[in-house]
Amino acid sequence: MKKKILSVLVALTVVASLTACSSKKAENSDNNNQKNPSTTTIKVFSNQTDRKTGQGLIEQTLFDNYMKENPNVKIEVEALDDEAYKTKFKAYASGNSLPDLVNAWGQPSFLNEVIDAGILAELNKDDYKDYGFIDGSLEGFSKDGKLYGLPRNTDVMAFYYNKAIFKKNGWEVPKTYADLITLAGKIKAKGLIPCSMDGSDKWPLSIFMNDLVAKLEGDYKTEYRKSIESGDFSNPSYKKAAELLQEAVKAGLFQSGFETSDYGTSLNLFANGQAAMYYMGSWEMSMATNPDVIPEVRDNIGVFMMPVVDGGKGKVTDIAAWNGGGYAVTANSKVKDEAIKLLNYMFKQDNWSKLAWENGVCMSAQDYSAYLTGKETAPQKAFTDIVTGSTSITGVTFNDLGTSEFKSLSEDLSQMLAIGSIKPDEFIKNLEEATK
Repeated sequence: MKKKILSVLVALTVVASLTACSSKKAENSDNNNQKNPSTTTIKVFSNQTDRKTGQGLIEQTLFDNYMKENPNVKIEVEALDDEAYKTKFKAYASGNSLPDLVNAWGQPSFLNEVIDAGILAELNKDDYKDYGFIDGSLEGFSKDGKLYGLPRNTDVMAFYYNKAIFKKNGWEVPKTYADLITLAGKIKAKGLIPCSMDGSDKWPLSIFMNDLVAKLEGDYKTEYRKSIESGDFSNPSYKKAAELLQEAVKAGLFQSGFETSDYGTSLNLFANGQAAMYYMGSWEMSMATNPDVIPEVRDNIGVFMMPVVDGGKGKVTDIAAWNGGGYAVTANSKVKDEAIKLLNYMFKQDNWSKLAWENGVCMSAQDYSAYLTGKETAPQKAFTDIVTGSTSITGVTFNDLGTSEFKSLSEDLSQMLAIGSIKPDEFIKNLEEATK
């Protein structure tokens, strides 16, 4: 949704004319008698299109509050869905016309090239010592010891499941990957989609494999980076993860045509009760408070992690998690100082972190323990337990560890692998080629 706000910057100095109509005289007289304060307009480019629920609600609430507290500031928001956002971001960047405050991802595939191009303003790291950011959360927005943005979330990839459907049919949460595949057959036999998958955007498929490698290898985040840097994906766990993805597709774990199902479509399949499970990140925990989700689903959402793989070294507590989306200020912004003030305001105590938690939207990248009440939704409690009980986290997933070109190629390969147009050996070979 694009929100248009007209910014008035011209001080009215019109002298009343004897030939003007009386109403015009009165208007100009009023303008002459009032000193009009200057207005600062901050333009925001966001990937949060829904301004009434989820993270878009929190973002808009903070903007509205900031404008109330700073009446001489106007905030204009342009919002697009992720893929359209990234496309227009490139167009804005190439034309040196980026808005003042932008959404950014703390991942090398997105941020490194943007930083190297001098597009983002450097932030003062010392300003955030008391903001409660969790250990390591600022690393994704840093390069060469300098900070260029702030993360908003701790993101965890997991399976959402409909507890009512599971209970009705006597199904249990799968403990192993083999159990998950067996469960898929049982769910299909009941005429339901076992697990909704956003295959059109491709990155969930890459993360699915990344998640599997964690179950095969355990704590492997350092090795992921080495593989990207060296172009060596000869570790057998990469091929095994590719085989397991194909096994899931052959077993019918995902919906028919998943490769053309986009984010919204795959979400709706679960939210409308057509799918028993949904593989997606913790940022969708807001389904449990979203009035647009049918009550039969909204009130029965459970969460479980990727199950362990028989013979794998990893535990169920070796999780796919990272600090992803956040915000940055553009270096050439004409209102850069004011945009940084807005950014800092968003992440002060009792702002983003508190509002996001109280509304059941997501887990902040800041310490939110002070806001725990014991009355949280089931997904909130589940994800909090998952993170606090984790034995390792993957960090940034392999598709986002390289260049933007590697990201595009590796995610294309993940989709091709999933639909069976390439074999696991070809996937590995082409993945290695993509790093060169």
